[in-house]
Amino acid sequence: MKLALRHVFLLVVVVFALFPIVFVVSAALNPLGTLSSSQLIPSGVSLHNVAELFSSDRYPFARWFFNSVFIALVSSFASLLLSLFAAYAFSRMRFAGRRVGLLALLLIQMFPQFLAIVAIFMIFTRVTELYPAFGFDTVWGLLLLYLGGALGVNTWLMKGFLDTVPKELDESATVDGASHVQIFWKIILPLVTPILAVTALLAFIGIMNEFILANVFLKDADAKTLAVGMFGMIAGDRRNENFGMFAVATLITAVPTVGVFMWLQKYIVSGLTAGAVKG
Repeated sequence: MKLALRHVFLLVVVVFALFPIVFVVSAALNPLGTLSSSQLIPSGVSLHNVAELFSSDRYPFARWFFNSVFIALVSSFASLLLSLFAAYAFSRMRFAGRRVGLLALLLIQMFPQFLAIVAIFMIFTRVTELYPAFGFDTVWGLLLLYLGGALGVNTWLMKGFLDTVPKELDESATVDGASHVQIFWKIILPLVTPILAVTALLAFIGIMNEFILANVFLKDADAKTLAVGMFGMIAGDRRNENFGMFAVATLITAVPTVGVFMWLQKYIVSGLTAGAVKG
């Protein structure tokens, strides 16, 4: 009886998890491409929505896809590298202002980033006047904005993991004549690979799904990310007529995240387990 109940429960969970995916796939293959005509089991199968999505002049989905993947990859890599440097300094070195700096990073992360949207908007208004390449409606300006938002939480996450690495390794390497740079790249970095993979995945997913800041700073159609552009596809009265294209876009949008997860999956379990045990 217990085994049968477990199988029933598992079946209910699987059905609950697969239902929205099946509905989205059905809507993507629906030849009519509207919300009102979408069903769990489509009345017909067609790739009309796919062709319409990639040939639309009003919705440059390919450009949105490139912008999102580029921003997510570059921003997550850069923030990961900067956070790792900061975490190594806070974990291994003792200097004036160390405790204050850690507390400041922690306190700043207590407030959502969009609370400072007015101040950030004013700053980027001035930046746009002086350096247009890093201002509004630019990929590089949004990259700078994301780098500042992810630095604090990533630093604390990796600092806690670095504290679990024995400092005797550093001392032994120093006795052998290794410099701080050699210790960091050749000894510390291979040991913290799991937390790097976990942090990189979380950063990538967060940036791919970010909407509020991108919606404020990106107005030009070619500069938008997937979240902002796809929201415009179903905003207002266009929700019904563009739902088929929107369903196709959601399926394609999931590909980068799944790809990054598959690439980093061998590190994710070990990283989360080590963080839970050592933290």
